[in-house]
Amino acid sequence: MLTHLAVEQHVAPSIQNQALCALLFLYRQVLHQGVDPSIEAVRVKKPRRLPVVLTRTETTQVIRRMWGTHQLMAQLLYGSGLRLMECVRLRVKDIDFAQCQIIVRDGKGQKDRLTMLPTNLIQPLQAHLVRVKALHRDDLA
Repeated sequence: MLTHLAVEQHVAPSIQNQALCALLFLYRQVLHQGVDPSIEAVRVKKPRRLPVVLTRTETTQVIRRMWGTHQLMAQLLYGSGLRLMECVRLRVKDIDFAQCQIIVRDGKGQKDRLTMLPTNLIQPLQAHLVRVKALHRDDLA
């Protein structure tokens, strides 16, 4: 029956695997019977898909069409290898302009790591920090 699903019905691999798991559950948990280990069902493997990756030119074109904070964040993501939430949670004290490094705190796997700060982002990032500091000062006043 399961082989029929795979070979003749051409069902998706996930559907065939779900049907197999359902049958195993039925026999083991509901009927309390062992399953004959000689059951030979053709297991369909999910095809491996290559990720879609933008070329350097395409990435540059996308970033150029952005502006402001979003553009700066995209440049940081692309240039330093930050993940999105790492970039969002980035703090001023985690940026070392002198060493051109960014300290990523509590990243993937709750681990800290160092990554590079691209030199072409130092000036725009410092200008952004000046604007944010002025905005904060105005808010306090």
